[in-house]
Amino acid sequence: MFFWSRRAVCAAVLALSTGGAPHASAAQDDAPVVAAASDLQFAVAEIAEAFEAETGMKVRLNFGSTGNFARQIREGAPFQIYMAADEKFIADLHADGLIPDEGDLYALGRVVIMVPNGSTLTPDAEMNNLAELLGEGRITRFAIANPDHAPYGMRARESLIAKGIWNDLQDVIVLGENVSQAAQFALSGNAEGGIIAYSLALAPRIAPRGTYELIPEDWHEPLRQRMVLLEGAGKVAQAFYAYMKQPAAREIMERYGFVLPVKG
Repeated sequence: MFFWSRRAVCAAVLALSTGGAPHASAAQDDAPVVAAASDLQFAVAEIAEAFEAETGMKVRLNFGSTGNFARQIREGAPFQIYMAADEKFIADLHADGLIPDEGDLYALGRVVIMVPNGSTLTPDAEMNNLAELLGEGRITRFAIANPDHAPYGMRARESLIAKGIWNDLQDVIVLGENVSQAAQFALSGNAEGGIIAYSLALAPRIAPRGTYELIPEDWHEPLRQRMVLLEGAGKVAQAFYAYMKQPAAREIMERYGFVLPVKG
């Protein structure tokens, strides 16, 4: 199983993620820190810009792995909003008494197989070409997010198990710290492709770099994405949380391929 070099990881973080936990002083800033799953890298950045233009208020976006953020919340990280890619992490935090409630479902995500332009691999929904080239020994690197803590990596692994090729891929799997890094690795030219978030495949900065196909949603557990206001969230955080439910934000989320919950 491959792990990318330190230099490549740093380049990926700079290209696709703000990364890193905020300093404790962030809790005192006027702009509250939003811990957002990395599949939201482009969609929520666009929503935050619209929110600022409309209200004059700013939030600080910190994108990364849902599982890593859950660990940081347990350690007292000064986030005010947590936007998870898998609601299980929020349910676990709530069960342990670390957050006030289970928040709101804000989207359902999808995964795609995506390959860089010029790859020998052709993306198809059921990953038949991947299985064929793998059997021929023509896959050298294939990227997914780390399934130990990244929900999109978990769903990628489930999809590859459903296809029956997870074990065969072990010698060529490249693990990104989160799905944004997995996208960078998949499209770097050093890999034949990878499984990434649909929302990233649709992003203007990523879409021209390759081609993709949606993986059948019944090949993996659903990506039920939930957000929650954390203890001590201030007025700006509360306003942004409410804004995520408004038509302007919902339109942006839909444009990035998210399925939205029916408004109650």
